[in-house]
Order: sequence, then C-alpha cells, then structure tokens
Amino acid sequence: MRQSQIQRRTEAAATELGYVFTFLLGVLLLTMFSLWIYDIETATRERWNEEAIDANMNDLAAAIERTDAASRIDNTSYAERVYWRATEADESQFTLELTDTELILYDGGGELDTERSLSGTGGAPHTGMVELAGVEYIWVVHHEGEITLKLDRPMF
Repeated sequence: MRQSQIQRRTEAAATELGYVFTFLLGVLLLTMFSLWIYDIETATRERWNEEAIDANMNDLAAAIERTDAASRIDNTSYAERVYWRATEADESQFTLELTDTELILYDGGGELDTERSLSGTGGAPHTGMVELAGVEYIWVVHHEGEITLKLDRPMF
C-alpha cells in the first residue's frame, strides 16, 4: 500500500503572488501613463486655442486699423474679409465687441476672454457685436460714416 504524505511547498504560491503583483504593477504604470498622455493632450489643445484666438484677434485688429485709414478718405466705403481660425473651444459662447479703442472677445466660459487695443484714429466711430458660433469669416466694414463688424458680405 502506498502512503501519501502532505508536503508544504511554497514555491508555487510565491510564483503566483509574483504574477499578481507584476500584473498590478503593469496596470498601475499603464494608468499613470494614460493620465500623463491625457494631461499632455489637454495642455496642447488649450495652447492651440490660445494661439489661434491670439492670431485671430491680431488679424482683426490689423484689419480694423486699415479700415480706420480708409475711413479718413472722404466719401469712401471699405470692406475687408478676415478669416477666423477654428478652435476646439465652444465658439457658440464667443462674442466679439468693437468699441472705439478696443476689440474685445467675451467667452461665456470665461477662460479665453481677451482684448486688443486699437488706435482709434479713424474718421468714424467703431461699433458692432457679433456672435461667433459657426463663423468662418468676419467682415470689417466702413460704410456711411461707421466702422462695424459683420458676418455677411456687405452690399454697397
């Protein structure tokens, strides 16, 4: 008759525990890597939004200055189309306001509010407020003694 004896061996259990801890370490490292990549992507998107809005505001301010120069000529009308670069921000909350000395961008979310100073040397008052939802072009128009922002092509 054969007798069996129970033996206590811990090598297999230690190996299994090693596998479990290795797996958990891998999950931890992948999670940390995913969070790191997400932070990089978010920062890149925010930087792109800020740079695109900065370039848009500079282009509009330059067009307004050229329109100011044209407004000093008697009996003229002038219009200039400015391309609005797309952003990943919610542009349905963006509003542009033109005053005699500033171009102001209001962001309903409050993160991307910005403004540009204007010389205000034109021969006409500056007015206008436009919503930027779905806008591709903005027109800077001098007509009938007033400089305004418009979304539609002017028909003089």
